[in-house]
Amino acid sequence: MAEDAKFEDGGEKPLHLKAETADDVPVMAALVQDAVLSIIDMSWQPKLRRLALLINRFRWEDQAAAEARGRPYERVRSLLVIDGVTGVASQGIDRGDKEAVLSLLDIHWTSGEDAAGRVELVLAGDGGIAAEVECLDLTLKDVTRPYAAPSGKVPGHPE
Repeated sequence: MAEDAKFEDGGEKPLHLKAETADDVPVMAALVQDAVLSIIDMSWQPKLRRLALLINRFRWEDQAAAEARGRPYERVRSLLVIDGVTGVASQGIDRGDKEAVLSLLDIHWTSGEDAAGRVELVLAGDGGIAAEVECLDLTLKDVTRPYAAPSGKVPGHPE
């Protein structure tokens, strides 16, 4: 039986990043590209002004090392949290389908008045989630050890 990969194998520590400026967003977006999650892995907490997603993130930062060592590509469970949220809207998502798997493609930031703005999570299949925020405050934190990507492949995007 194959054993899951460990952070120690790559000499890396779990990611724990914050995005607080527009320049931070593309870095975080690149790290969560092709993450997958289900509807039940999303939590909108209005009293805390927080939208949290538990995602299965492809470890893009480990791709070259996996290829060099001939070992499987990895995914890791991560929390993607948007704080300071004043409202959430979604499009193209059947919130009643608890089994649906969503694929996160990108994160966009649109600034508004003062520090406020909008964080948009772009999903495959023309879906999306938009969070109106008081300020840009995103957190990405790995919460499990990496595991071998079930597909065994790097996510692709046919043109």
